[in-house]
Amino acid sequence: MTSDLLVPALVSATTSATPLVLAAVGETVTERAGVLNLGVEGMMLVGAVAAFSVTALTGSDILGITAGALAGAALAALFAFLTLTLAANQVASGLAITIFGGGLSSLLGASFVGRRVAPLAHVHIPLLSNIPLLGPLLLRYDPLVYLSIAITGFIAWALHRTRAGLVLRAVGESDVSAYALGYNVLRIRFLAVLFGGALAGLAGAYLSLAATPMWMEGLTAGRGWIALALVVFGAWRPWRVLAGAYLFGAITVLQFYLQGAGFVAVPTQFLAMIPYLATIVVLTVISSGGARRRLRAPASLGNPFRATT
Repeated sequence: MTSDLLVPALVSATTSATPLVLAAVGETVTERAGVLNLGVEGMMLVGAVAAFSVTALTGSDILGITAGALAGAALAALFAFLTLTLAANQVASGLAITIFGGGLSSLLGASFVGRRVAPLAHVHIPLLSNIPLLGPLLLRYDPLVYLSIAITGFIAWALHRTRAGLVLRAVGESDVSAYALGYNVLRIRFLAVLFGGALAGLAGAYLSLAATPMWMEGLTAGRGWIALALVVFGAWRPWRVLAGAYLFGAITVLQFYLQGAGFVAVPTQFLAMIPYLATIVVLTVISSGGARRRLRAPASLGNPFRATT
């Protein structure tokens, strides 16, 4: 592949990976606290429609992005109420939130279907952004691309270098022990779920304002499920999750380049399946044999907790 094709392909892969990074890193924090949130897809959809509608009505990208994050957090609060306050089954509640989020986004976005907004402006640094190869690859993205990397670095540092991160991991590993030491397990998990939901909403906002600056039903196209797989793929470690997101972003972009290259013998539907087939293959490989033993999922992941007096 020549540089004329390689640079646009890498830029497209980065753009495709950014919503996966945001959603997966947020889910990493949630699962590190011991909560399994399968509602990421629904939160992304609600965040996407909230961000698009607010931006379309106000013309402000900042207000749109904020609305997307708040919408994702609001749906996460509902999930947290069901699973933490009412101790409902986390798997069933997460699936219900995904279905609810899909229906709600379709309802709220009915009047915006097919409309477009101006995509998020790219960062431009005089002289540096014009450097051949390095400029387009590193210095010509919108702010959310850089924010996703910064958030990943911050979470990786916070989880292993701060007291709050240690407490969060302790709650995910042994909620009973953390409670015995005096920590409010439910409050910590509630905040972790809200954080994960806000990042899922931010991921949805990126899809409707930057990656595809328009609204249509089902805009996320299953990316929430890929984000969930990436958390396992990255063994609940933020930097590995980011690397996995960029890998899957490249696989997603690959299908378009294969179609453009004229692989007429291969049905386009099969090429579109490549990212999801890769998800299944990766999960199968890392969940068997020695790889499975090295995953080390949080010991209390998915377990309900009720405070005792």
